[in-house]
Amino acid sequence: MTDYDVLRVFCGANTGYGNELAVVRKGSTVPEPEERQALAAELGFSETVFVDDPERGIIDIHTPTLRLPFAGHPCVGTAWLLDVPELVTPAGVVGTRLDGEFTWIEARPEWAPPRTLRQYASAAEVEALPVPSPGEWIYAWAWEDEAAGRVRARAFPGRNDHVEEDEATGAAALLLTARLGRALNITQGRGSQLLTAPQPEGWVEVGGRVVLER
Repeated sequence: MTDYDVLRVFCGANTGYGNELAVVRKGSTVPEPEERQALAAELGFSETVFVDDPERGIIDIHTPTLRLPFAGHPCVGTAWLLDVPELVTPAGVVGTRLDGEFTWIEARPEWAPPRTLRQYASAAEVEALPVPSPGEWIYAWAWEDEAAGRVRARAFPGRNDHVEEDEATGAAALLLTARLGRALNITQGRGSQLLTAPQPEGWVEVGGRVVLER
């Protein structure tokens, strides 16, 4: 069996919750794209990262069904694990930094996969949503406190696999931040926390806590 680490990314203040992530530190042990896709499907996490160069931060990201040029929570988790100044993804170079208990990445909204950002009237309405049928990728959100930038969100990938809801989704948070043009403090899923901040020239920072699960 291929060795891999399991992280929880975007944990809450008590280090609970967070979205699980598998990271294969020695990507050379699974060199072929077909093998990587098969392993990601077998592991069943929302994303699995294969590290092709730990010093330069070159990574390859897969969901159970497809390869992604960029994804938020895999980049935050891998940045924390490798402790490198940047990650190299097919979409572009992702800046990274550690700031106390938070790990941050800087990326561009256009790198994020398409998402339907659907606003609701209240946090309670978002919390009561059933998981929709497979189809479009939906990021459901509502203001908890608009003045303070606090958002309640849930993410439904709409895929035909067992990942019905993503606990924490950095790429969608990046897109929402770009749309609203302001820093956000997002509670997603059961209790994960994502922090965001617009940056000059269209870049956006996304940060959160990371815990090594096993």
